Amino acid sequence: MSQSDYTLVLPAFTIGVHAYDAIGKITRHFGKKVVIIGGKTALEKAKQPLLDAIAKTDLQVLGVLWYGDDATYEHVDRLLREQAVQDADLIFGVGGGRAIDTCKVVADRADKALFAFPTLASNCAPSTALAVMYKADKSFAGYYYLDQPPVHTFINMAIIADSPFKFFWAGIGDAMSKECESELASRAAEHFHTVLLGRAIGKACTAPLLQYGEQALDDFKANKITYALQQVVLDIIISTGLVSNCTTGGSEYYYNSSLAHMFYNASTVLPQVVEGHLHGEIVAFGVLVLLTYDKQFELRDQVAALYKKCQYPTTLADLDIKADEVDSIVDAAPALTEWTCVPEPMTKEVFKKVIMDADEFGRSL
Repeated sequence: MSQSDYTLVLPAFTIGVHAYDAIGKITRHFGKKVVIIGGKTALEKAKQPLLDAIAKTDLQVLGVLWYGDDATYEHVDRLLREQAVQDADLIFGVGGGRAIDTCKVVADRADKALFAFPTLASNCAPSTALAVMYKADKSFAGYYYLDQPPVHTFINMAIIADSPFKFFWAGIGDAMSKECESELASRAAEHFHTVLLGRAIGKACTAPLLQYGEQALDDFKANKITYALQQVVLDIIISTGLVSNCTTGGSEYYYNSSLAHMFYNASTVLPQVVEGHLHGEIVAFGVLVLLTYDKQFELRDQVAALYKKCQYPTTLADLDIKADEVDSIVDAAPALTEWTCVPEPMTKEVFKKVIMDADEFGRSL
């Protein structure tokens, strides 16, 4: 691929227990009128600290709105009809990945500046130029590509450390996919500057999870904000987000995900999977599928060792998937973006075999 004119906007962030103190300085060139949009629980946790921080600035809050219960275009359309959204200069997206992804699409369609305020360390949505959208039945609807990520991401470690453990746990599973997926997806591609950059940053994603992951989970449970915890939070939200922005070129190129997310996206056709398990939890098993496909057995052993210690899924049964349901996953896969995110053409037979081989490996642990 040859490119001469293009723009790359990389994520900017503030992290710490006093991260919201930077709001006034960071937002000062983007207008005065703010609408806050987020999840119900997220707003319960972050609304007052946000309002307290905003009170120290000259920003005006026009409204605090619930984003909905999922990242759907129906919720996007509803929010776009809100007067507070129409009148705002800035949108503050508050919550987890689906809340912030909804806000991304709203901000893009309304041509507003978006600032992200994650209340969970569950994925890289707060720092990517990509929104993962779903249908009303919770099945995967597709990706929405943006020109740039949120203008700035404010990571309040006190709020992150007070979030439900399961989301942080799943966030590690999701982040574990970034390096191996982006490397595999881009292996046969032309490595121009931006993709080279993404591949290089990707090498900073897996090692911190293997090194600090178990300790970070223990610290999170103890509600202790430690060096290990902050390293893993930055890995989940920022490092993987940087890779995403460097490996996603909208309709021109896409090397941001591969077999781990293909397994997740295809598995959403099974109600018990998508309703009973978290995104990062399912992706975690998808990492074993990818490493099996790519014959990275030494790394697979290292990842699986962490999985066993920290109770990540290593078998299909851990995700409530029966052997006779794998065909449904495989049949859904060819329609997905990730179907072509491999160096060699994918087939249903190959995809099914590596799923079953990963399951067999997991059962042997």
